[in-house]
Amino acid sequence: MTEQRTAIVTGAGTGIGKSVATALLNAGWNTVFCGRRKSVLDAAVAEAGPTEAKALAVACDISKAGQVDDLFETVAEAFGRVDLLFNNAGMGYKSTPIDEIPVEVWNDIVGVNLTGSFLCARAAFGAMRKQRPMGGRIINNGSVSAYAPRPGSVPYTATKHAITGLTKTLALDGRPYDIACGQIDIGNALTDMAQPMTVGVPQANGSIAAEAVMDVERVADAVVHMASLPLDANVLFMTVMATKMPFVGRG
Repeated sequence: MTEQRTAIVTGAGTGIGKSVATALLNAGWNTVFCGRRKSVLDAAVAEAGPTEAKALAVACDISKAGQVDDLFETVAEAFGRVDLLFNNAGMGYKSTPIDEIPVEVWNDIVGVNLTGSFLCARAAFGAMRKQRPMGGRIINNGSVSAYAPRPGSVPYTATKHAITGLTKTLALDGRPYDIACGQIDIGNALTDMAQPMTVGVPQANGSIAAEAVMDVERVADAVVHMASLPLDANVLFMTVMATKMPFVGRG
């Protein structure tokens, strides 16, 4: 059965998505590396090296409904089913007061972080409900910003709070169809995007301070664990964070 399991990871060309997609591939999942840049995805697949499971790189802008539909059609043709979606792709913006945030930036962040997660979850839910055996799992990347904001992060924080609502509703609506949904909330995994944290980022008291970080592989381990559970068990919410980061007590 392991060889027949298929996972889709969005934002899989770099960072958390790349780490998770590679870990799933090494754990025996046929894994679809999804992202906007095909060359970056191909490089990620090549870097993963040879495995018994199959890897497939598919370019897709998840904020576009037609491209998401095409993605899932491609996966159906290649593997026949979808057992896991890791809704990971996302974007943020520099720390900025709300009145200085361009509307276009808001629309772009909502389009990827929230609408993109909705579109991918919608397509995955439909595939999982109709396939035989029925069922599957959706894991949303929430972030600790789903609970506590950073200064000047209105678009990002708003979308991550919304992801929590998406997770809870999918977990409820998926029950009749053996579709489990959970959320992983990540704090300070060291990726290229998080590199500034090691130098200094704005704090709630107005200061700039470096923050503790953790190896991104810890996130990959956690997602593989969530994904490996039988469908009668679910990790609804998991927080994986750098132990000494300013989250508990943030502000």
